[in-house]
Order: sequence, then C-alpha cells, then structure tokens
Amino acid sequence: MTTPDLPLSAIPAALDLTGIAVFALTGALLAAKLRQTFVTLAFFALVTGVGGGSIRDLLIGAPVFWIHDPWVAPVCLGTALVAWFTPTRWWDGELLDWADAVGLAAYSVIGTAKSLAYGVPVVPAVLMGVITGCVGGIIRDVLAGRPSILMRPELYVTAAALSATLAAALSGLDRVIGWPLAMGAGFALRGLAIHRKLALPAYGRGQRRD
Repeated sequence: MTTPDLPLSAIPAALDLTGIAVFALTGALLAAKLRQTFVTLAFFALVTGVGGGSIRDLLIGAPVFWIHDPWVAPVCLGTALVAWFTPTRWWDGELLDWADAVGLAAYSVIGTAKSLAYGVPVVPAVLMGVITGCVGGIIRDVLAGRPSILMRPELYVTAAALSATLAAALSGLDRVIGWPLAMGAGFALRGLAIHRKLALPAYGRGQRRD
C-alpha cells in the first residue's frame, strides 16, 4: 500500500508550526496559571499541541505526524519556555482566544482532509477533523482538573464541526478555494461566539422538570 499524497504537504511548514505553537501556548499558560513546574508546562504544551493530531493519526492508521517531524516537539517545548519567562498577564484577554480560533478552524480542516486522503468515509472523516481541532484542549483541561470544552456551552466544538463539515463538502473543489472557505466559516462562528458570548442552550433550560 502506497502512502497517500497527503493534503498536509500543501501546508506551509511555518503556518503548520504556528498553529501547533498556538495550541501549545494555551496548554503551557494554563499550567503557568496553576503555578506548576516547568516540566508540567512543557508536558501541557506538548499534549495540547499534538494531542488531537496524534489521536487522529492513530485512528486512521497514519504515521503519527510529530514523531517523524524534527520541528514539532522543539516548537512545543520552546513555547513552554516562552510561557515560563513571560508574565501570564501578557496573555490575558481575548488575544489568545482569537489566535486559538484560527488554529481550531485550520486544524479541523486539515484533520478532515488528511482523513479523506487516507480513504476514511465522509462522516468519520469529519469527526476526525473535530478530534484534530479539539482533543488536545480536552486533554489539557482534564489534566488540569477543570471542565473541558465539551462540558461548556460555548461554541467551540460546534465551530470545529462546521469547518470539518465544509471541508468534506467542498473536497471536490481545489484546496486553494475549499480550505479557506471551510476555515473561514469555522473561524467566523468561533469569533462570533467570542465577541457576542454565544453559547448553545443547555438541556432542560426553559422546560418543566417533573
């Protein structure tokens, strides 16, 4: 069996690493706010940066992407150093949320496209896209002992699902057209949620309970 011509080959290396660094930074900063050691910061950075993509690759039978890349692990560890030597107040506010929104949309599309390239059917491929974008953050939150993004009503997983679904639906188009459209839609939904504090309704809200 030959290795598919993966869509990831079309992603500029700097853009790919930038997205990983953004996710890694969210993990390292959470550990920093919890007053953990540098070892913990580095671990949080790594699992947040590569967690979703690693699980995706294991599930679709692909080589785990960062094991064979000489840059990914050093970028995650370098990001932990940045978090260690900078005050956490530098990262307060919505700046990191917006950067994370870009990474979320991009990696949801990349995860879907890579899964489709490995012959995964459309619906599981979309789910692989959501896993790529979200699971690193879920692992981070579980390790930190706080409610994960799955347990919060904010439009996060929904934005990832939108990008992933559009990536699959537009897979027949040239990736130069389809990918930006899919990424833009997910980013717009996540950005609207950040700006307007939008959230999904919780079960039972407004209903009578017996």
